[in-house]
Amino acid sequence: MTERKKILLRLDPAVHDALARWASDELRSTNAQIEFLLRKALADAGRMPRGAARMRRPGRPRKNADDTGRKDDDTGRKDEDTGRKDED
Repeated sequence: MTERKKILLRLDPAVHDALARWASDELRSTNAQIEFLLRKALADAGRMPRGAARMRRPGRPRKNADDTGRKDDDTGRKDEDTGRKDED
């Protein structure tokens, strides 16, 4: 993945507070909310670069079964103590 650019952004405190509240309502960080709004403005103006990476999805990255060492069966249930499937 390409490195993300870091910038210093000076904002009026009232603008920052409004952005932070809006971000909280949308379950985003303030930084993610600013990026979301900038991307929307670029897209609406027809200026979004074709090569721009997609925004990251919220939350932690998903782990493969290989990463955890555990695989789900068709029901997705596991024995909590041993990590083995429940036997019904």
